[in-house]
Amino acid sequence: MLSSFGYTLPVFATASAVAGIRYLDNNLEDNSVEIDLINPPEKAIIPIEQIAKISSNQVLAITRSQPGTNLDITRNTPIWGLVTLTPSQETKIIIEGGEGVGKIIDLGGKSAIYNYAHKLLEFNILNNLKNHSLVEVKIILPEGKKLAEKTSNSAFGVIEGLSLLGTSGISQPLTSKEQLELYQEELINKSKNHDQLIFCIGENGLDLAVKLGFNPSQLVKTANWLGSMLVTASHAKVKSIILLGYHGKLIKLAGNIFHTHHHLADGRLEILTAIASFLGLNQDVCRLLFTAKTTESALEILREFDRNNNSNWTEKIYNYIAEKIAKNSEKYILNHSDFPVKIGVILFNRQRNIIAKYQ
Repeated sequence: MLSSFGYTLPVFATASAVAGIRYLDNNLEDNSVEIDLINPPEKAIIPIEQIAKISSNQVLAITRSQPGTNLDITRNTPIWGLVTLTPSQETKIIIEGGEGVGKIIDLGGKSAIYNYAHKLLEFNILNNLKNHSLVEVKIILPEGKKLAEKTSNSAFGVIEGLSLLGTSGISQPLTSKEQLELYQEELINKSKNHDQLIFCIGENGLDLAVKLGFNPSQLVKTANWLGSMLVTASHAKVKSIILLGYHGKLIKLAGNIFHTHHHLADGRLEILTAIASFLGLNQDVCRLLFTAKTTESALEILREFDRNNNSNWTEKIYNYIAEKIAKNSEKYILNHSDFPVKIGVILFNRQRNIIAKYQ
C-alpha cells in the first residue's frame, strides 16, 4: 500500500541497503525494492536511482528522498547505501553512518541513526538475505552536512550531518492544513479516553515522553501548531495538558508566540533576556544572553555564571519561563474558548535532561 504522504529518510536508507543485497544476489528487478515499513504495517515500493558493483562483494545503491507534500529540506536529496556481504557461519549486521550522517556529541561521535532506522534496516535486511553473511552497511548522505546547517540538529548535540530519526516510515507534512487537521483528529480521539494529554512538538519530545513513563495513548504530536492544538483540546473538554518540549522551542510561548515555526517568528533570545533582566540578573550577563548564538549556548552561559558565583539563576529563570509558558497558554485558550484547561510544562535541554517543570 502506498502512502500519499511520502516517506522518511530511514525508508530510503533501507531501500538502498536492500537494493545492494539483492543486486549482489542477482535478485534486483525493475530497479525498485519493496520495504516493510513496520510502523505503519504497510509496504512501500522505493525506486532505485542508480546501482553498481564496487567489487565482487560490495555494491553502492542510490535512492532519492521523496517526502511527499511535506516541505522537507531533504526533498530530492540522494541517499547512498554502501553494502558489503561476506559469507559467514552466522548472520551479523553492522550499520554505520558515513559522510553527511550526523554524529552525536554526547555518545562519542556515534552515528545519528536512531532506533526506528536501525530496526527498519535490520528487519528488511534479514528478510532479503539468502544465506548467512556478515552484512556491513554504510549510509552516506552526500548533501547531509550542508542541509544540516538549516536544521536544529546542533541544538540536540548532532553535528556534521542529518539524523536518521523518526518513529514511522511515513513522512508527514508538518506545515500543511491537512496535517494539522489529522493532528486535531488524533487529539479528539485520544480525548475520548483521557482527560489529560501530553503535547509533544516533535520526535525528541515523543521519545522522551515514553522514557519518562507517560502512557503512549496520551501523547499527542503538535508540531509547531501549539495555539491551534491548545484550543482544539479545550473544545474537546480536555481538563489538563502537559507541554513537553525542548526549551529552545517552548520558550516562544513565554513571549506569547503560539506558532513556533522559525519562519513565522523567533524572538527566543530576546524573550530569555527580557525575563532574566526582569528577574534582576546582572546586566552584563543579560548582554551575553542577548548575543548568544543559540538558546542552548545561552543556557550554558547561565550555568557557568552560577558555577562561578555559587548562585541559582538558571533554576530561577527557567522555572519562571515554565510558569510563564503555562499561564500564557491558559490565557490563550480562554481568549479563544470558554472551557479552561490546566497547563503543566516540562522543559528539556539538548541532552534530553529535564531543566524545569511547572505543574
